[in-house]
Order: sequence, then structure tokens, then C-alpha cells
Amino acid sequence: MTISNNASRNGNGEALGMIETRGLIATIAATDAMCKAANITLAGQVQIGNAFVTTFVRGDVGSVRAAVDAGAQAASANGELVSAHVIPRPETDVLEMFLGK
Repeated sequence: MTISNNASRNGNGEALGMIETRGLIATIAATDAMCKAANITLAGQVQIGNAFVTTFVRGDVGSVRAAVDAGAQAASANGELVSAHVIPRPETDVLEMFLGK
């Protein structure tokens, strides 16, 4: 998955949403549900190993919360949801560390 060049570096009010899944089908289902549920930007994915993948999304806080909720439900229904979390207005250093932005 490609990291979007539109993901912002600064604290401009955007939220960062994360869903960690185990298994390819759970990852695909969660990502699809997040993209369909709200107006968000897919910001990237990190493959951790042992089939664990964390998917990152960006957007306004309400949209990111809706997307993460939908993604968590889809991952649970289609495999294994490990964790889901939303950070409103993350610090720039957090974005740089995890998204390379």
C-alpha cells in the first residue's frame, strides 16, 4: 500500500487513526470499511510480522473515529482485530516517526 503524499506533517487539526489486525483478510476488510465509512485519507501501513499489520488513516476527528469504528467492526467480523485507536491532532514527531512525514 502506498503512503499518501497528501498526509499532513503539521498539527492542523487532523486526527490519526490506527487499526492493527492479524491476517490479510482482516486487514483488507478493515481498510475497505474505513475507506467507505468516511472521508479519510489512507496514510500508510506497517507490516509488523507474524501477519500483524497496522493501517493508518488521516482526516478530521469525526471522520477518523467513524472510519476506525467501521474498520474495527469489519476486522472483528473477518479475522482478528488486535487494537484500534484514534489520536486527535497528533504531534508532528509522531507522524514523522510512524509515517515518515
